[in-house]
Amino acid sequence: MDALFAKGSVRMRELIKAVRSCKTAAEERAVIAKECANIRTAFRDESNDYRHRNVAKLLFIQMLGYPTHFGQMECLKLIVSSNYFDKRVGYLGLMLLLDEKQEVLTLVTNSLKNDLNHPSQFVVGLALCAIANISSPGIARDLAPEIEKLMQSTNSYLKKKATICAVRIIRKVPELIENFVPKIKPLLGERNHGVLISTLSLMTEICVVDPSYIEQFRKLVPNLVRILKSLVLSGYAPEYDVSGVTDPFLQVKILRMLGFLAKGSKDASDSVNDILAQVATNTEGGRNVGNSILYECVLTIMSIESEGGLRVLAINQLGRFLLNRDNNIRYVALNTLTKVVNVDTQAVQRHRNTIVDCLKDNDISIRKRALDLVYALVNDTNAQSLVPELLDFLERADTEIKPELVTKICVLAERYAPNLRWRLDTLLRVLSLAGNFIPDDAFANLVALVGQNADLQPYAVQKLYVLMTKELIQQPLVQLGVWSIGEFGQHLRGRFTIDTTDYNVADKDLLDLLDTIQKYSATTILTKEYLLTALVKLGDRLKNDPIVRRIRDMLEYYATNLNAELQQRACEYITLLNQPNDLRSKILEVMPAMEMKATATNVPATKTETQNGSGSSSAAPTPSLISDIHDLLGGPITSGPSTPSLLGGGGGGAPAPGGDLLSDIFGSPSPSPAVAKPSASKPYAPLDPFASQGSAENDLLSLLSSPSPAAPSIGNPSPFGGPAAPMVGGPSPIFGGAPLIGGPAPLIGGPAPLIGGPAPLIPGGPAPLIPGGPAPLLPSNSLGAPLSQGKGPSAPGTTNIVAYDKNGLTISFAFSKQPNNNSIIVIEAQCYNSLSVPITNFVFLTALPKYIKLVQMPPPSSTTIPPNNSGSVHQTIKIQNTLQGQKPVLMKIKLEYVANGEKTETTADVFNFPSDL
Repeated sequence: MDALFAKGSVRMRELIKAVRSCKTAAEERAVIAKECANIRTAFRDESNDYRHRNVAKLLFIQMLGYPTHFGQMECLKLIVSSNYFDKRVGYLGLMLLLDEKQEVLTLVTNSLKNDLNHPSQFVVGLALCAIANISSPGIARDLAPEIEKLMQSTNSYLKKKATICAVRIIRKVPELIENFVPKIKPLLGERNHGVLISTLSLMTEICVVDPSYIEQFRKLVPNLVRILKSLVLSGYAPEYDVSGVTDPFLQVKILRMLGFLAKGSKDASDSVNDILAQVATNTEGGRNVGNSILYECVLTIMSIESEGGLRVLAINQLGRFLLNRDNNIRYVALNTLTKVVNVDTQAVQRHRNTIVDCLKDNDISIRKRALDLVYALVNDTNAQSLVPELLDFLERADTEIKPELVTKICVLAERYAPNLRWRLDTLLRVLSLAGNFIPDDAFANLVALVGQNADLQPYAVQKLYVLMTKELIQQPLVQLGVWSIGEFGQHLRGRFTIDTTDYNVADKDLLDLLDTIQKYSATTILTKEYLLTALVKLGDRLKNDPIVRRIRDMLEYYATNLNAELQQRACEYITLLNQPNDLRSKILEVMPAMEMKATATNVPATKTETQNGSGSSSAAPTPSLISDIHDLLGGPITSGPSTPSLLGGGGGGAPAPGGDLLSDIFGSPSPSPAVAKPSASKPYAPLDPFASQGSAENDLLSLLSSPSPAAPSIGNPSPFGGPAAPMVGGPSPIFGGAPLIGGPAPLIGGPAPLIGGPAPLIPGGPAPLIPGGPAPLLPSNSLGAPLSQGKGPSAPGTTNIVAYDKNGLTISFAFSKQPNNNSIIVIEAQCYNSLSVPITNFVFLTALPKYIKLVQMPPPSSTTIPPNNSGSVHQTIKIQNTLQGQKPVLMKIKLEYVANGEKTETTADVFNFPSDL
């Protein structure tokens, strides 16, 4: 090999052979280094006859990942050569070795202009390819007039390439769009399919860059329909035939363009309905070529104002895709059905069985997409058939999707249960299959369900007893069962039948089960806390002396436990058992029924913050504002002298002054230490994560998917919604007159020491809304300050506010309205980072009331915010206030980002929008 390179530069073929024969990376680097040295030496010779060969070898070296910047100037020398072969290699090197940010590129502008006027179409084509690939804004401005001339050329080859160059030019210099719009209509009259495809690409780019031209392009819909019809109905054309289909690339381009133009226009939609039906019925779907056209046709039908029958035809075509053996086609069909299920739910329901079968597919991506679609299909009429399918899928589901799956099944069971017995059976099946993944709020609702329905309690405790005799690995199931035995254990004594099996349970069997639980290796400290509470309640209700003595022995075993919580409970419970019967019975009576909690999806815990961006106003909340806040979640509005707690906890309570009302609704912790009084007010209905079926960026569920952090408390967290396993409830003036507990607290609701004074029932609960006068709904802070106090300039004619400013991240909102529709508000959000490190993985999400529609919200301009305020990330949000002048604009934003290697999730409530919006 050394002899090979000793004689100087080698041919391309020999270099490739030498590189491939290298056995180690070090050997390859040595070969490349020697060849690069030879190429540098050859470049120093101005009369180098092999410059084109050396540049070609540099392209191969660059593909291997080695630096080749020293060959950039040689590309320019090849471009100015009169030899076509040299020009071809030079332009190829220019496009691969340089980009638009290189200063060297400015030197080639004059050469490009000369070659655009060259008499040879192939030389002109090389220059056009270079412009379309790497032209900078400066080159685009300088050469735009030449491109316009070539778009009017009689040569189809040049016309096609010039039109593609126009796409690059308007992408870099949008203000030149008006120069190219008049050229589009003549180009659509061309017979060459290459020209037509490039013209449609230009139209699409113009519509994306400036949507105001869509209305002007709608006049060209008949032209597009005529071209598409000729393609669909034409016979065999060998020049454009692909697997029996005439030019599928042009058909897909036309269908996509028709979707752009007919969206939101009834007249344009009516003019394309017939041709879309012809494409959907005449295209053969046996091969991928036909499937690509059919898929684009389906997307176009679902995006325009199409007829009902046409939408059914499109959804039926997606149903046929589900029967395809190709997993890619099935995935695309499931993904599309998930997006259009709200457009025509009944048509999608016809393919329910096929969709459910996809849950059994071997491909995990197919199973996940089918799962999302099944969620959207469940309603009152099919819940009893679809939820069991989800339960069967839960039994064999992968661990990473079980948390989401369990949460969704719990929500479906709460929303669509035909009766309480069916709901209980469904949730108990979830507990037995994946109880360790159940969210805390769903578990607390299950406890409330059993506690509120006396006729359901015997069946619940008996069913739980049977389940616990089979397995104890699912600790939430064991905790619920132990709690049920302590509260309703009397229903277990004697004979009963569960699932056609007869059981006969004696008092000894109950204690044997509890003893097995406490000795089980997987039993947690929290479960043992509930077990001690159940033991003391059974000790009061069972009158069998040997059983009571056994209970005392079990409690005394924990009186010396190393865990302080277990030891304290055991000692206090032993003291309780020594009290007079009437006093003990009052203290250990059945706990009051709990209230339902709002159900929220469970996600992995991360650093979570809540900030109130309400502005500086301290006026009392108006009824309409409270109504709008309720409207964000679809909750009820209660009228009367007092507003109930938005958490469903108090009849006379409301958020304390300075509290964060929206944070309470969304499940975030409130900083207020106020204590809420017990209330018999009706529980709020569980939240429905299916209320909005939009995209992931716009779905309200994405802001409700974080679990509520537990309130500050003593003890271990409890899945019942309280901070720790319960003590007992009821007042008792013993031990020197000190109250036993601060009132008749429910068993599940928070820990309170048996001796030592009262403890708050709900730490951080709401305080009265109007304690003798109007109280501010939200705290005053600086987040309503004008933008002049923040960062970034103000655009003329706009109103600016700071929506978020915390931990180095500042987000400002600038508002404007569309001239043709004052109800549409354009919000330009600028995100700045004052930290010394960049913010990465930036995600911006919003939630809006029902009367505010999200018109458009593209992704942020970047997912990385530069440090030290050296740059910003731009986010555009277009919304429409359908009740403009009647209700104000409200918004909740959720931010996710990584700074200093730490992931942060934070929410902010923005109420300080200008009143004229």
